Amino acid sequence: MKKSRQGKVIEIIERYDVETQEELAAYLRDAGFQVTQATVSRDIRELKLTKMPTGKGKQKYVILKQEDSHMGDKYIRVLRDGFASMDSAQNILVLKTVSGMAMAVAAAVDALKFKEVVGCIAGDDTIMIAVRTVEETQQLMEKIHSMLDN
Repeated sequence: MKKSRQGKVIEIIERYDVETQEELAAYLRDAGFQVTQATVSRDIRELKLTKMPTGKGKQKYVILKQEDSHMGDKYIRVLRDGFASMDSAQNILVLKTVSGMAMAVAAAVDALKFKEVVGCIAGDDTIMIAVRTVEETQQLMEKIHSMLDN
């Protein structure tokens, strides 16, 4: 039961932007699991979930593997250090970087595993990021702005 429930937790947070334990508990109940807040809290701790900005002034639960949790900070630092500007053209996000930093920033974007990103192509100071939809391009821009501001 626990493995099944925790598997559902992972599925839920990958599919929805879940901000609170109460919201996660509601999704679990809708999926047929009888859970208490204490159970959800324990699952969050055991799965090593953390919160990440969604770019809309809110946060959501995400899974960061133990060895990746400090790496997430490093990737965000690379993004901040190399970032110059960004603009969109339909579902393509164009990120301008400091000269010579595009490859490192593109690798950081890939490593951050944004669900919106299909892939990146990097030159010397420009990255073209293919995004699934125009709407998700805007969401991704908000997420990146949020990471840069924190």
